[in-house]
Amino acid sequence: MGFKAMKYRLFPNVTQEKALDSTLYLCRTLYNAALEERRTAYRKCGVSVSFYEQKRALTEIKADSPEYKGIHSQVLQDVIERLDKAFKGFFRRVKVKQTAGYPRFKGRFHYDSFTYPQAGKTGAMPLPESGKVYLSKIGNVRCKYHRPLEGTVKTATVKREGNKWFIVFVCEVDTGPLPATGDVVGIDLGTNPNFLITSDGEFVEAPRHFKKAERKIGLLQRSAAKKKRGSRRQKELKRQIASEHRRVANRRRDFHHKTARALVNRHDAVFHEDLNIIGLARSRTAKGMLDAGWASFINILSVKAANAGRTVLGVDPKYTSQDCSDCGHRQKVKIGHAYVCANCGMDCHRDVNAAINILNRGRDAAFSEGANVVPVDLRSLAL
Repeated sequence: MGFKAMKYRLFPNVTQEKALDSTLYLCRTLYNAALEERRTAYRKCGVSVSFYEQKRALTEIKADSPEYKGIHSQVLQDVIERLDKAFKGFFRRVKVKQTAGYPRFKGRFHYDSFTYPQAGKTGAMPLPESGKVYLSKIGNVRCKYHRPLEGTVKTATVKREGNKWFIVFVCEVDTGPLPATGDVVGIDLGTNPNFLITSDGEFVEAPRHFKKAERKIGLLQRSAAKKKRGSRRQKELKRQIASEHRRVANRRRDFHHKTARALVNRHDAVFHEDLNIIGLARSRTAKGMLDAGWASFINILSVKAANAGRTVLGVDPKYTSQDCSDCGHRQKVKIGHAYVCANCGMDCHRDVNAAINILNRGRDAAFSEGANVVPVDLRSLAL
């Protein structure tokens, strides 16, 4: 058994949209109030307010603030749990001496979703026969089921993206492994002109979605900068800018899913470089790398591989482009030039040679302890 997230577009009417906006506003207010309570309690008294203490206080909040009676009780409980997870993540990062990132107050445009944790049983019920979804305290909202629901619905998250509404159902499904193909592959990630190159000699062209939309976004941004701050025209231009950025992100995500699916279907194991993506994001290659979305692609590839019973491994990236995949001789080769080994005379594309080295290292790592398996983050795909 595994979990699969399925996202559908919602079409609320005017009354329902006001109820959705009100729910988001009250959930954000509750989140900020709970955060302030924890901060104040620790700063003034040196005590920590627990998740269960704040959860029990919801009954009193509903009695004092009648507007919260219009929100499903489990949605409010999930808000407290979301804050608790933020603090747990903060303390975990402090413990391992990483950049901690203390939980912050959420502004209007930084809190865009709420969750029904027991959807299918209470709170949220999909109604695909009628093309609607029932949301407690909101009503039956029109929903476009562009693909059938699979498995058993576990949770439902309502999300606002700009001026559009979506619902994400996380379902428990049977994830039987795909039949073995007997083939393994190494991939070398790039930015331009190729997104990835396989050890089989396949080249996948980089779509460069942001690069194609960059001029239009720039024009909109310059136009918005000339308008009066807070004016109707500036707000409309900002909405258009956000819409363009979402379109770029959607196209990139679609490309990642299709490319990852093709790799998982054809190969039993996929090996890639274990790159320091955060560090590369600060380098001169950051723009192209972020446009390619390597981290997102590897995460999607890992999820699909885990559900299909495949293997995804990251290997040491050092000298993969300099070592000869035939004899092991090391030499520097400029980007865009063919790799011609000065020792054995092996002649092939520089990136194909790197992909073959990644494949060889991946085979060795797959049989050794401590191999770096890329972590799977289902939540990032769900939302």
